Amino acid sequence: MLNLNHKNLDVWKISVELVADIYELTEKFPKTEIFGLSNQLRRASVSITSNIGEGSARPTLPDRKKFYNTARSSLVEIDSQLEIAVRLKFTAYNQLTEIDEKMNELFAKLTNLINKSK
Repeated sequence: MLNLNHKNLDVWKISVELVADIYELTEKFPKTEIFGLSNQLRRASVSITSNIGEGSARPTLPDRKKFYNTARSSLVEIDSQLEIAVRLKFTAYNQLTEIDEKMNELFAKLTNLINKSK
C-alpha cells in the first residue's frame, strides 16, 4: 500500500473505522437487503474514505474542497439510510450510539477541512 499523508489524518482514520462499523452493522440486516440498504450503506461509507484520500492528493484547494464536500455528502447519505434502517426495524437507535458519535466527529472534521480549502 502507498504511504501517503492522508493516512495520517484523523478524519481519514475515523472514516476507516466507520466503514468497519457499517459493515459490522449491516451483517445483522436481513439477507434480503444485501443488494438494497446494506449495499447502499457500505458503498456510502467507503465513498467517504475514498474521497478523503483522493481529495488530499489533489494539487489545488478547489479540487480538494470538491472531494471533501463529496465525502461529507456521503456521510449525510449514511445518516438518512440509518434512519430508514431504524424505521424498518433492521436496527435500533440505541445500537447506533458509537456510529453516531463517529459520524458527528467526522462531520465536524470534514467541515473543518472544507473551510480550510477556501
